Amino acid sequence: MPDQQSVNIVMIEDDEGHARLIEKNIRRAGISNKIHHFLDGTSALEFLYEDSDGPVRNGPALVLLDLNLPDMSGTDILAKLKADDSPLRRTPVVVLTTTDDKIEIQRCYDLGCNVYITKPVNYESFADAIRQLGLFLSVIQVPDPDPA
Repeated sequence: MPDQQSVNIVMIEDDEGHARLIEKNIRRAGISNKIHHFLDGTSALEFLYEDSDGPVRNGPALVLLDLNLPDMSGTDILAKLKADDSPLRRTPVVVLTTTDDKIEIQRCYDLGCNVYITKPVNYESFADAIRQLGLFLSVIQVPDPDPA
């Protein structure tokens, strides 16, 4: 099992304001792990699977995933990560999205997401939810990727 500091956090979030708020409040919760931020799914998947610093080649990760991205849906990314033949299928995925549709929530869990969080519209509520996520991140165990 990797040590908590070695776990890379991969944030796939196209809204810069949300991304800053997420990072700030994760830091407030005492999480100092490296956060790799991507604005779209294509560059995130390249990092996850191909980059020398990415988790397939360089150890464990935790993914924070928005569902509404400019180039592809978050559910497509989730399906790719959790596919049976993916070396990242055990990678924890936290869906962070404004979508609170019950069918979409069920679909994400069916695809293998580990946690689904609806972003509150209110700033303080959102900040509080992310601080709580940071506390959660500080205690969970993250597995290494499967060997290629």
